[in-house]
Amino acid sequence: MSDAPLVLAVPSKGRLQENASAFFARAGLPLTRTRGTRDYRGTLAGVPEVEVLFLSAAEVVAQLASGGAHLGVTGEDLLREGVPDADATVQIVTGLGFGHANVVVAVPQAWIDVRTMSDLDEVASDMRSRHGRRLLVATKYLNLTRRFFGEHGIADYRIVESLGATEAAPANGVADLIVDITTTGATLAANGLKVVDDGLILRSEANLMASLAAPWGEGARRSARQLLARIAAEELARTTREIRATLAGGAAMAESIGRQFGATLPDGTENRAETVLRCPSGQVFDVVEALMAAGAANVTVRTLDYVFEPANPLADRLFARLPADAAADHVVSIGRSF
Repeated sequence: MSDAPLVLAVPSKGRLQENASAFFARAGLPLTRTRGTRDYRGTLAGVPEVEVLFLSAAEVVAQLASGGAHLGVTGEDLLREGVPDADATVQIVTGLGFGHANVVVAVPQAWIDVRTMSDLDEVASDMRSRHGRRLLVATKYLNLTRRFFGEHGIADYRIVESLGATEAAPANGVADLIVDITTTGATLAANGLKVVDDGLILRSEANLMASLAAPWGEGARRSARQLLARIAAEELARTTREIRATLAGGAAMAESIGRQFGATLPDGTENRAETVLRCPSGQVFDVVEALMAAGAANVTVRTLDYVFEPANPLADRLFARLPADAAADHVVSIGRSF
């Protein structure tokens, strides 16, 4: 068990698969399928002892919840819908910056007096008293809908499970309103629907997630730390810029300016003739202007591929929730079924 490989589950097709592959490639961890695109197993270049599974996004959630995979890439909407007590079973390691979508409550635009969930509660009560039936809600998100409606005290409704285009349900007479996922809202508007003002259930995106139920032996932990170190280094580099300048007063002056904008001197540069600062990408021009005002010359700005720090925040947050003794993982004996 202690030498078992780390299992990484990623989407097998579509835009999620393409974006996940690009994400790992940017971190120097290209995914490969051993026998081509039809193969559902693969490897992760750069980190040994990692087994990659190519699954549907929903199957990734199932494997994380059961402990069949240590790490996985999937949407938070699928996690919250598919796992009742998700935070106790799965750790969200980091957002990946793609797959953005919102789970929302949408009603017909013709319902001009319905703007909030409170208004919707009144509609439900009125429909019960006048027509003797409950409000019909079409959705694929049964659990998220029940929780959200319960939080708003709405009880007079019935879910119609949607197996097709949910947004068409009200126009087709299948339901009165919907709970569905949207990115721009254009499809909802095209079907005569509007999102109620407080009807946002979840802001979702693709995430790298970790299973707290998986058997985290020594080998899996070692591979995870290597993998997460590269991901953290790429994430930090993506949001950091390096500024170099020749400056009278050298490092002391640069450090003083840096403190104003959250820029720092990289380790080992304090005594260099050329001053080097790293700063958040959004502060670049403020730092440059301050340097120029201080008499700097030869100012250049560079993007970075990776920024490795002594601490590994992604791994530290994950391992803080795992048993401190790797041997404790041996009592977990959940089988993997692929």
